[in-house]
Amino acid sequence: MSWADKFNLLNEFNILRIICAVFLVPHIIAKFTVPAALKFYVDVGFKPPAFWMYLAGAIEAVLFVALFFDLYVWFFGVIGFIHLMVAAAATYKLTRNWIWVIGGIEFCVFWAICCLVLAMHAWHTAAPGSINFLGVVLN
Repeated sequence: MSWADKFNLLNEFNILRIICAVFLVPHIIAKFTVPAALKFYVDVGFKPPAFWMYLAGAIEAVLFVALFFDLYVWFFGVIGFIHLMVAAAATYKLTRNWIWVIGGIEFCVFWAICCLVLAMHAWHTAAPGSINFLGVVLN
């Protein structure tokens, strides 16, 4: 698939993939620039909180690159789903809310499901034998 095909905005899955990636950017930036971001990890009970916050930022940076540039989306979409569901569980532990505008998990769950849909689509549309991960060809 050409780069033009990967960024063709007439393809609905390209739009979903790019949005799922781009929405990560403010979260990555906040983890490294907003002091209150660390407070979330402290309040939820992650120990040590700074380690978990920076690990989450690193995971999000990798997810951004993989999803934005359409690299192993079948794999990184699942990683994004898991990562965002962990974020939803941590947020729910702290806020006990569903509604996103009052600190709930609604947006995390929606975003996680979008990442899972991307992974499923990438898996089902790959040509048989074309998924090669670390030298292993998956069918």
